[in-house]
Amino acid sequence: EMCIRDSYSIADKLESIKEEIIIAAENGGLVIENENTLLSTPLPKDSLLDIEKCIDDSNDIHPVFCTRSKAYFKKTSYAYIDTISEYYPKHELIDSLDEINEEILKIALYHNEDAEKHIFPLFKQFQTHYKVIVTGKNWVDISHELANKGYALKLIQDLYGINSEETLAFGDYDNDIEMLNQSGFSYAMENANSNIKKMAIHHTTSNNHYGVELILKKLIEAKKGLL
Repeated sequence: EMCIRDSYSIADKLESIKEEIIIAAENGGLVIENENTLLSTPLPKDSLLDIEKCIDDSNDIHPVFCTRSKAYFKKTSYAYIDTISEYYPKHELIDSLDEINEEILKIALYHNEDAEKHIFPLFKQFQTHYKVIVTGKNWVDISHELANKGYALKLIQDLYGINSEETLAFGDYDNDIEMLNQSGFSYAMENANSNIKKMAIHHTTSNNHYGVELILKKLIEAKKGLL
């Protein structure tokens, strides 16, 4: 099981093994196995226009509207398009939500300085209809209330008869909480926030110091030792 910001990026990066893996993308809002959609939880449309107005009222918040096929950036985010396109390479520029004819799986909101301080207070009002959560220093994500990585992981576990003690997961921000709770071997990255560090059973080095790779290498070596 793999979790990343968008399904098409992970499929491109893991082209050689994409038929052997299940992709859980958009914070667990989309689960795909060999082109078959196992789970899709698009955003309810109730308050999308209100969300867009809240975005447009701020010059410092830059949205990414995520769909199954691509991401959409607002043209008004031109100063930060190079930055956010690093996370969403397959994208299109738009003026308004009216131009998107696909279901929106997630809205990722970017702030150049501090998302928890400058984005979350403005958008927590939408928590009655959506899941609104800080997912990084610069990011707040708005998703379907059932869209989380733990929900997606539970689906995969049930499908393949995998229990939590056979599951290993890594996390750094609050969008990983449900996934770590669903995993018997939960790892907090060194760069994780305090919530993740408190709840994770194990710890590893930061993303910049190959924290995931180090643990996976130990896992592979341990498995070889049992053969």
